[in-house]
Amino acid sequence: MARERRRRRGGGESEAPAIPKPPAYITRKIPHYSILSDEDLSIIEENADTILEEIGIVFSEDQEALDILGAAGANIDGDRVRFPRGMCRKIIQENAPKMFTQFARNPEKNIVIGGDNMVLVPAYGSPFIHNLDEGRRYATIEDFRNFVKLAYMSDNLHHSGGTICEPCDLPVNKRHFDMVYSHIKYSDKPFMGSVTAAERAQDTVNMAKIVFGDDFVDQNCVLISLINASSPMSFDDTMLGALKVYARNNQACIVTPFIVAGAMAPVTAAGVAAQSLAEGMAGMAFAQLVRPGAPVVYGNFVTAMSMKSGAPTFGTPEAGHMMNISGALARRLGVPFRSGGGFNGAKMPDAQAGYEAANTMQATINASVNFNLHTAGWLEGGLCMSYEKFVLDADQAGMMRVSVEGIDMSENGQAMDAIREVGPQSHFLGCLHTEKNFKTAFYMSDVLDDNSFEQWVEDGSRDTAALAAEKYKQMLVSYEAPELDPAIDEALLAYIAERKGSFEDSNI
Repeated sequence: MARERRRRRGGGESEAPAIPKPPAYITRKIPHYSILSDEDLSIIEENADTILEEIGIVFSEDQEALDILGAAGANIDGDRVRFPRGMCRKIIQENAPKMFTQFARNPEKNIVIGGDNMVLVPAYGSPFIHNLDEGRRYATIEDFRNFVKLAYMSDNLHHSGGTICEPCDLPVNKRHFDMVYSHIKYSDKPFMGSVTAAERAQDTVNMAKIVFGDDFVDQNCVLISLINASSPMSFDDTMLGALKVYARNNQACIVTPFIVAGAMAPVTAAGVAAQSLAEGMAGMAFAQLVRPGAPVVYGNFVTAMSMKSGAPTFGTPEAGHMMNISGALARRLGVPFRSGGGFNGAKMPDAQAGYEAANTMQATINASVNFNLHTAGWLEGGLCMSYEKFVLDADQAGMMRVSVEGIDMSENGQAMDAIREVGPQSHFLGCLHTEKNFKTAFYMSDVLDDNSFEQWVEDGSRDTAALAAEKYKQMLVSYEAPELDPAIDEALLAYIAERKGSFEDSNI
């Protein structure tokens, strides 16, 4: 998202090349980092297998799922499923792809998920929005469209996301049509599907087929969707229903245990990691039994519980440890990893929001996250989507990209020609190497203020949130929709109208 804000001092425009557009996704060029040894990770894997074998995972109120798992060799006791040791790992490693492409309707924005790649995605699921003008209120479909537009315009966000905020002005049972349509209409980046009911997942697939074609969808991933475990050690019928729809249609599922340590899992990092891995492997193995080869991602959402209030906390070192361990476990399992984000518990886009989000984003880099949901906009523990924080986080996403792209060790990067040219007791401002590289040498934020105090006062003494408010408003005013084939648009609207007219509005 960052653009050049300054002309070269000394007059005139430099002949340096224009700033290159950031890539469709990030390729990591720095080493992976694990805080545990291979021996320690093996212990956690053994503990996860013990959970699967002895304690089991509940697959609630889904007889079809129980039948599929039983036929594959799992032990079924009511709705509790116990897996023979090593069963889930074997199924996943023999079937699940290590990497896969999610196709966008603009091929230039296709993303590759897994390996050394990192995809940065907006926040997800907030019922409220916040901005400086209005404060906190329930989100509407107009807010949803605005955030889709902001994500589309943010070069350092690679994905349109999913339920960026809940459009609470629409019926619960029909709002998924408007959300999916908004992703398709107002952006050409990849997007996520609805998971709040199996039929809503099917509507998402059907709409994707209108855009991409039936055969293409059957053979390629065009949707990725969030399937949360009901931790501890349970999947409900809603999530299982959506998982089955997406897996049968060869679309990607992010199987994510949702854990607040101390409430839904033990208080220790090793205990959380073992339980989370067991839950994740059970869900991913089930997806492979539904359709072998369907893309899956091991998701990990972990926070710690405040032992003072019982509320979830964010940006803590313990949560960073848990994320790092799970990232290493995902690499050993051979599947992409989802975690991270701009997590914070702040009620405003203030210092707490910045500190806690920065802590989590740094931990995200260290954990080698492949699909980074909740990158931008998260406020109030996920209850609120902030306009100002969205653009600030998107700016930080650009810094994440620079961090993981590593060090330029080319001849230009070594800069020996500059050192020879300048020599002792001079400066590098006017040398040829600086003239060639000044536009791209350092990340330049287009939100944060780095002017002098005097210039800051002259510009109105605005704080960071005020600068961000100005930025997002400018972006929305200048937004231009990507081209969409009118025939596809017409077919989507006809499908939505027919489906909405076939059942009554409901708020459940």
